[in-house]
Amino acid sequence: MLWSLLKIVLFVVIVAALTYGAVFLMESTGGVQITVAGVEYTLGPLQSVIAALVFLVLAYVFFKLVSLLIATLKFINGDETAISRYFDRNRERKGYQALGEGLTALAAGEGRLAMAKANKAEKYLHKPELTNLITAQAAEMMGDRKKAEDVYKRLVTHDDTRFVGVRGLMKQKLEEGDTTTALKLAERAFAIKPKHEEVQDILLRLQAQTADWSGARKTLNAKLKHGALPRDVYKRRDAVLALSEAKDVLDDGQTIEAQEAAIAANKSSPDLIPAAAMAARSHIAQGRKKYAVRLLKKAWQAQPHPDLAAAFAEIEPSESAEARLKRFRQLTSIRPEHRETRLLLAELNLAAQNFPEARRSLGDLAETEPDTRVLAVVAAIERGEGAPDAIVRGWLARALTAPRGPQWVCENCNTIHSEWTPVCNNCESFDTLSWTTPPQSDTVLPAGAEMLPLIVGSIEDKTEPAIEPDVDSAPADVTGPAADRTEEIATETPASEDAVIDAGVEAEPETEKAK
Repeated sequence: MLWSLLKIVLFVVIVAALTYGAVFLMESTGGVQITVAGVEYTLGPLQSVIAALVFLVLAYVFFKLVSLLIATLKFINGDETAISRYFDRNRERKGYQALGEGLTALAAGEGRLAMAKANKAEKYLHKPELTNLITAQAAEMMGDRKKAEDVYKRLVTHDDTRFVGVRGLMKQKLEEGDTTTALKLAERAFAIKPKHEEVQDILLRLQAQTADWSGARKTLNAKLKHGALPRDVYKRRDAVLALSEAKDVLDDGQTIEAQEAAIAANKSSPDLIPAAAMAARSHIAQGRKKYAVRLLKKAWQAQPHPDLAAAFAEIEPSESAEARLKRFRQLTSIRPEHRETRLLLAELNLAAQNFPEARRSLGDLAETEPDTRVLAVVAAIERGEGAPDAIVRGWLARALTAPRGPQWVCENCNTIHSEWTPVCNNCESFDTLSWTTPPQSDTVLPAGAEMLPLIVGSIEDKTEPAIEPDVDSAPADVTGPAADRTEEIATETPASEDAVIDAGVEAEPETEKAK
């Protein structure tokens, strides 16, 4: 409000001043006399002022025309002038407009249009470090790998775009399957930008695939240093790499180095089962059995596993079955309800020919978790207790079609591995194997599961007469429950021909039995 009032007052004052000046000039006497070619011109005071103003305007216009003429001459000569700057701004505006349209076309999946806009932008801007990026990606989108490779090679020649060019060539070589060249390009890209997470991951995977464990550990350390990896994950993966390095050293015959590397791997990640098993064997080889026991007990506490039990058995390889069962209480008392502990106790009691205790140790695993290993142990218990061959074969038939149980499975592609490896054999992912139960497959036996009764009979098949177990089918000292079971089978009524084994397959037809 106050500012508006001041502007109005100022305007009135200026108008009044001009009016006063004009009145003063009109009332003044004298003037300016100008003689041109013998003709005199007399101008009054007001006319003189107006003439002076017109002269100033004409002088300004004259100097501007002269400046324009000079700028035109310089423009024609190639020098930078206001005219050239005007055309440069116009070209730059058109170039950036074409560049924006190229990016939009690239995002929309229109590779050909994006390439055309990139060429237009290059014509106006003359900035290949910008337009080549669009050209390369558009060429890849169109499937023109040759052109994309040429553009990436041009990007490598400039310092500002060298990393982009190397990364693009690296990804092309990966798609072509040329891992050797891709590894070299990944190392170069990592040297340019060690903080780039994608390059770190690709380099680590390629180094693991080529068994460059020392280089992979350096890359892993860089990931930790630049904050791309949590410390707990780093410790585990470093242990995996150290374990892999120890295996390579062991293959080369350098036993001492392998032992030290295995022990170091176990210290980095005590719950890594392969590292614990190898470190325990290293301690056993050096005569430090107490260290091996302590290490295996700690690993068993984290996750019971058959490999740990096998390494624990190697501590005293020549002991008797009873002594081994007693010594293994150090492990079996840690997690007694775990399925691996129960299976281990059943197998140890089988070795000691204590079949009732083996059955008690196994518990209800045959009903709750009937996999191949569990059913095979049940078949061995039945054999040891003197059950008929038909019953034993029936359990084995179930084991043949049962799930395989926990195994080394890739978390990325669900590929099953017979033994632990740092890199998946199928998808080549690093550190993705875990000890777990694979998903049940729908694959059936080639000849059909219904053919099994023709071969093995049924678990509930009691039609065969009682057979006294011979020395080959059961231990000589089997008495009590085994003998009672044999008499019970002999007195039972025959089962019907419609009996089926627990695996879900049909019993053989009567005509087949007649044959």
